[in-house]
Amino acid sequence: MADNLSEALKKLKLTTADGSSDSVDSCLDCLLKALAHNNVEASEKVQETGLLPMLPTLLAPQSSCTPKVANIIAELAKNEFMRSPCVEAGLIPPLVQLLSSSDQEVLLQTGRALGNICYDSHSLQAQLISMGVIPTLVKLLAVHSDNVGLTEMCLIAFGNLAELESSKEQFASTNIAEELVRLFQKQSEHEKREMIFEVLAPLAENDVIKLQLVDAGLVECLLDVVAHTVDGEREEEVAQLKTASDLMVLLLLGDESMQKLFEGGKGSVFQRVLSWVPSHNHQLQLAGALAIANFARNDGNCIHMVDTGIVQKLLDLLDRHVDEGNVTVQHAALSALRNLAIPVVNKAKMLSAGVSDIVLKFLPSERPPVQFKLLGTLRMLIDTQVDAADQLGTNLGLVERLVEWCEAKDHAGVMGESNRLLSALIRHSKSKDVVRTVIQGGGVKHLITMATSEHMIMQNEALVALGLIAALDLVGAEKDFVGSSLVQVLHKLLSDERSAPEIKYNSMILICAVMGSEPLHKEVQALAFIEVVSKLRSHENKTVSHQASLTEQRLTAQS
Repeated sequence: MADNLSEALKKLKLTTADGSSDSVDSCLDCLLKALAHNNVEASEKVQETGLLPMLPTLLAPQSSCTPKVANIIAELAKNEFMRSPCVEAGLIPPLVQLLSSSDQEVLLQTGRALGNICYDSHSLQAQLISMGVIPTLVKLLAVHSDNVGLTEMCLIAFGNLAELESSKEQFASTNIAEELVRLFQKQSEHEKREMIFEVLAPLAENDVIKLQLVDAGLVECLLDVVAHTVDGEREEEVAQLKTASDLMVLLLLGDESMQKLFEGGKGSVFQRVLSWVPSHNHQLQLAGALAIANFARNDGNCIHMVDTGIVQKLLDLLDRHVDEGNVTVQHAALSALRNLAIPVVNKAKMLSAGVSDIVLKFLPSERPPVQFKLLGTLRMLIDTQVDAADQLGTNLGLVERLVEWCEAKDHAGVMGESNRLLSALIRHSKSKDVVRTVIQGGGVKHLITMATSEHMIMQNEALVALGLIAALDLVGAEKDFVGSSLVQVLHKLLSDERSAPEIKYNSMILICAVMGSEPLHKEVQALAFIEVVSKLRSHENKTVSHQASLTEQRLTAQS
């Protein structure tokens, strides 16, 4: 066979060089046979003989041997070491041109050849995109949707190209959404549907395509899949249920597509997705809770959902998962509650529905994602709610857990949210009892550290809370203030030119508040605060300069 191959390759070189094509066919057959027998060995032979640069001339659209040549290129390019030589031989442009052919066999082999050459190479795939293959392939899918081989070839190509961000704009300018949905509706086989899902998922990350998919009727297909697989126990049914419900949630991440499906809270899709929450299936519970979190991305939707009793559905779900303990479901349900708690009018309604009581059941959780969402939910709930902040702020168990999480160095999100909730309990309650609980629980030092945060909003929340602690129980906090170097922190904040006006203002308020403590007063005198504050009298911000004058008077009077 090796001799036959060498002979065939020599002949091919000669015939492509002199333009005769009579014996080309038999040479191509010989080469295909050799590739089928031992692909690597035959490919190496092709490279050695320098045949590749001759192949573009054999890729003429009208030539009868074109499908075989494209097939040979596809076989050669299965080997990684042959892909660069194929590109260098100039095979990509003639292959791309062949995608305009009407011959199905040519199209199939050309698609395989391009797919194999560009396999795993983002730069080559980007080159194909810039050569306009996406609209061409979408048209092919529309024309040849009955050809199984061609359909699969298009889907594999779409799957690879859709991973590239640069493809999304081109896909969005075609009718890919309609074609894929039409194809999906025709398929009943699990493998075929999976192939379509693998294209839909990366495409649906684009907001324009999300809307196109909704308009093309994808949602109805997905709901149908869910209805047929929800009670299924076979592996493929479980997989389809997961893929369909995940994709549904992904479509809701786009603002326009989400609002279109919400339909003022009366949409049938919205209602069907809500029915997933009380389901016995964990995957559907998860998707239902995530869908609510996505619908709850503007105040109007949140207010409507709270008024129509969705909170109770989420609380029932969470209650089932205190013991069942599915972390992803806990996380999703808490995310939904956090979003629903953002509009001010919802807070009191949610508190009276018992949201904080259910959320507190997850305090023992050791899972950072659950801890993070739990903290965010409580912080949203107590914003402007005096009684709730007072009730939670005097719960020593909660405060001690917050203090513990304030030290979660490995989880910056949990650490930050714990600090912010600790501060919020004081700021919204303005209660002496809450302040005492925070002092008793060991929270003061964390608020002082929070005042040095790189985030201005957190610095400010810390300073306001510390100001209230100083005003409501300076004696109780004195030891912590001294031990955690509060005065030194304030000196640094006032001296730092980068500190925002609010930070400077609240630092001066706090300096005045701690002057009633003898040890703190001594520290203020020792650090020569008057010099720092007098410079701030000429600050461009009027509130800061006015407060600087008042603070200077106070410092002078008590020096």
